[in-house]
Amino acid sequence: MVSEERIRTVFTELAEIDSESFGEKQIGESIVSRLTALGLEVTVNGGTRKEFLEAHPDSHPNIYAVLKGTVPGEPVLFSAHLDTVAPGKGKRAVIREDGTIRPAGDTVLGADDIAGLTAILEALAAIRETGANHPDIEILITPAEEPFCEGSANFDFSLIRARQAYVLDLTGPIGTAAAAAPTILSFEVEVRGKAAHAGFAPENGINALTIAARTLGEIPTGHVDPDTTVNIGTIAGGTANNIVPESVRLTGEVRSLRHEEADRRAEEIFGRFNVNTRKAGGIAFCRRNERIRAYAVDRESPVVRRFEQACRLEGLDPRLTATLGGSDANRLNEAGIPAIVTACGMENVHSTAEYTRVEDLRKSAELTLRLMTITEDESK
Repeated sequence: MVSEERIRTVFTELAEIDSESFGEKQIGESIVSRLTALGLEVTVNGGTRKEFLEAHPDSHPNIYAVLKGTVPGEPVLFSAHLDTVAPGKGKRAVIREDGTIRPAGDTVLGADDIAGLTAILEALAAIRETGANHPDIEILITPAEEPFCEGSANFDFSLIRARQAYVLDLTGPIGTAAAAAPTILSFEVEVRGKAAHAGFAPENGINALTIAARTLGEIPTGHVDPDTTVNIGTIAGGTANNIVPESVRLTGEVRSLRHEEADRRAEEIFGRFNVNTRKAGGIAFCRRNERIRAYAVDRESPVVRRFEQACRLEGLDPRLTATLGGSDANRLNEAGIPAIVTACGMENVHSTAEYTRVEDLRKSAELTLRLMTITEDESK
């Protein structure tokens, strides 16, 4: 049985540790200490590329840990991340009489992803307390997940034996899981024209801003189809009101549950900028960066079947969905480890209105415990 009192304590203690992306050292040390106390074999420095650690000295290495099994069975992996978005410094959790947990001030709460960390720690504590049987349980706790999963991008996935993974990092009712997530492509376009005096000889210039504006009017944005979004996020350029702007820089992103569609949309955007810029006598420089790659887990796969049966045993209606947000599940699936993302009790994330509920944290911990201890016969 999980302990609601322990859940409250662990959540509030972790929430009070500053852990914005690339500043997770203190919370990482706390998690290592807690996992060690629960009897896990913890690996800290062996699984993270040296370059990442040197570039981010205030971050924390990826944490990989194993709780040796007491019964035969395939290993199962559980994952959450250490970092929060800003503003996350000086945060403090306040538990209200109705069981809602909100930030005390003008910060995020950090339920994304302290809710996931709490569920994993509580499930492990319940196993230690009750002596429940379980297969080998692997744990992966990552830094710098919010900036496109940079922490897990620098992890050595060859350490992981499991071929079923659950990433606790999703909003929605407990019992919800995302079995598909998108490719995210960031892109940058520089439109380069020709400067000229805007009053004396504007005809001698090539207005980069006009070219960019004309092209933007041709590019669909928002939900361009049910699986794909396009956004232009920033635009900057020009130097003065009396100078024809020589250069304009735009940035944006494409997200799609279909990797090929994300590629196609990005190429279409670049093509429109190239055509319009050439017609005006200028030149366009286009660059893109694949942040994470799409995955879709077969709904008949063992990782999904285990989740659905665990939900039913907990009296929950399993709900599989797709998300247009990325997570460490993208990295796990890319490494050949089937992973889905489970809801763990976080709402209004990435805002100062973020909150969770003690009841949802308890349900998430109970479901995580069930996923850790369910037998192979029960999961079929």
